[in-house]
Amino acid sequence: MGLTAALVHIATALAIGLLLGVEREHDNARDSTRPAGSRTFPLIALAGVLGAALGPVALGVSLAAVAALVIAWYLRTTEPGATTEIAAVTTFLLGALSWQRPEVAVPVGVVVAALLSAKRPLHRFARKVISDQDVKDAMILFVVAFVVLPLLPNKPLGPYGVLNPARVWWLVVAVTVIGWAGYVAARAFGQRWGLLVTGFAGGFVSGSATTAVMGRKYRDVGSAAFPGAVAVNLATLAQIVAVTAVASPPVALRLLPAIGAGVAVLLVEVAWLVWRTKPAETDDEPVVGRPMSIRAALSLAAILVLFLVVTRAAADWLGGGGVVAAGALGGLADAHAAAIAAASLAPQSIPVHTAVLACGAALATNTVVKLVLAAATGGLGFALRLGAWLVPVVAAVALALAW
Repeated sequence: MGLTAALVHIATALAIGLLLGVEREHDNARDSTRPAGSRTFPLIALAGVLGAALGPVALGVSLAAVAALVIAWYLRTTEPGATTEIAAVTTFLLGALSWQRPEVAVPVGVVVAALLSAKRPLHRFARKVISDQDVKDAMILFVVAFVVLPLLPNKPLGPYGVLNPARVWWLVVAVTVIGWAGYVAARAFGQRWGLLVTGFAGGFVSGSATTAVMGRKYRDVGSAAFPGAVAVNLATLAQIVAVTAVASPPVALRLLPAIGAGVAVLLVEVAWLVWRTKPAETDDEPVVGRPMSIRAALSLAAILVLFLVVTRAAADWLGGGGVVAAGALGGLADAHAAAIAAASLAPQSIPVHTAVLACGAALATNTVVKLVLAAATGGLGFALRLGAWLVPVVAAVALALAW
């Protein structure tokens, strides 16, 4: 390694140490028993890069010295926690990594700094946003996903050979995780941003159910609930692209222009409604329920298997028109499961264009279901108003699909 390259690697280690040290000094300003950070951490990073440059023995001795220093810090501290001590060891290792792979050390150092500086938001998220039941649900599903999934046969089975157990379960996990993200967003931001954010986030869990909830909210708070009811459809469109990308990237790519057109119209509408409507703060029950449970996952798997068989049978008996009809019927129950079923068959069993049309049909019938639920919960006036705002969205998606 030349002199210039060596100096660059050393400078990289010092920069990482300085970044982490400044963050630690700011965080530990009230605890005088911990090192300040802005000088100590760069020196620790320098010890790491010099130890790596001198060889394995020097690196091992340096690491032992830093470990002894970290233990001394921990024994002298007056506040609980070992974040600074772990950060010091990480800084040493990042310094050593900078000698061989600085292009890896830099992004990892930035991620470490971001984690350290996100102390309060992460603590709030873990202690207030996520409940014990949420953690239990997540752990159960993660165990089932990452233990059961590798054991499932990864080959075509069942009628028409369209049932691949490993692929079906992977799709279920993907959809559930997307729903979990919406649920967490609703829990984290719902009380602060009101029904707009909870409507959008709830759409990732269940667009139809969230529309029904928004209808009930409309009876209680009036027009303040309406932007959230429209924003539900933003989540529906975004999730269609996400789940079809997992099932069949070519289908998702063909859907993207149409979904993009619908999202653009919805963003304009939501922005206008938010500007004209005063948002409401909600203090009652959450708008969305927990999406991550074994029962919900198994139910989704059963629906997906049914849609896969029905869609493949429709393709075999009736051709492309049958696939589109199956997608439309599936949209009455679950637009995303119907879209996944159609996308999973493309391009092996059906053309990509046919799968895209089936996804569009599922979206159309699911929109009808939302309007029916809106009328049932929020009244005919609410449903008609919601329908009037969704007509341009449907038109934009349909025109883009036909183009």
